[in-house]
Amino acid sequence: MPLIPTAHILRSAEDGGFAAGSFNVILLEHAQAILAGAEQAKAPVILQISENAVRYQGGLAPIAAAVREQAVRSQAPAALHLDHATRFDLIREAADCGFASVMYDGSTLPWAENVRSTAEVTAWCHERGILVEAELGEIGGKDGAHTPGVRTDPAEAAAFVAETGVDALAVAVGSSHAMTVREAALDLPLIAELHAAVPVPLVLHGSSGVPDGTLAAAVAAGMRKVNIATHLNRLFTDAVRASLAADPALVDPRRWLAPARDAVAAEVARLLAVLGAEGRQ
Repeated sequence: MPLIPTAHILRSAEDGGFAAGSFNVILLEHAQAILAGAEQAKAPVILQISENAVRYQGGLAPIAAAVREQAVRSQAPAALHLDHATRFDLIREAADCGFASVMYDGSTLPWAENVRSTAEVTAWCHERGILVEAELGEIGGKDGAHTPGVRTDPAEAAAFVAETGVDALAVAVGSSHAMTVREAALDLPLIAELHAAVPVPLVLHGSSGVPDGTLAAAVAAGMRKVNIATHLNRLFTDAVRASLAADPALVDPRRWLAPARDAVAAEVARLLAVLGAEGRQ
């Protein structure tokens, strides 16, 4: 199936009251698993490649081409998204590679500089039909929107969107990146306030640490895009460890990568149901 715009998925999520699952791709097996899970759930999905993954792969174009080809061969409606980009040259390359959306991360900058740089990126992307997600939380803070204890102020969020023209906003409501245990407590009343105050879809980063029930409640309160990476990586790694422990003589990577891919596919399908996206294809 041809790639579809991220904007289309987010519009459907807002209209349907569900959240789009946005899952990180590091290896080709991640893309295959995410698409297989979306097919099982009959749900749209966002495949996102982060600046860190680009650094690991040694460049964006090869991994982007591989992911795009997998998506075209899949029956799942899928969009391609650049995650946590801080470099404008990488955003330009993503445009050349056919990405439908980018997340520009200026959250560690002072307010005025974040607004200025985000507005510039947004104007450039909009000229090319690319959706822009941005992040706001701790103003000028080291870890941006996901410093523990930081919360996004609804009035500041609305002002930021108005001044930058962004299409989606990642907000700080209690989650944190790279959590390996699912025990984060989200500020659900704040999510509802932000949903009422901000005229663009809300995005939850650091969702790996959020329990199922809280994820569902966040969606009900107005969250429309949910990013998940570490949780799937942990399941992937657990499956690899189990395969190698069961047969120490294994040398063919296909024998231990296939179970890991299957584990992630099953979890993607399950999470899409938690987010209310199942059957929304």
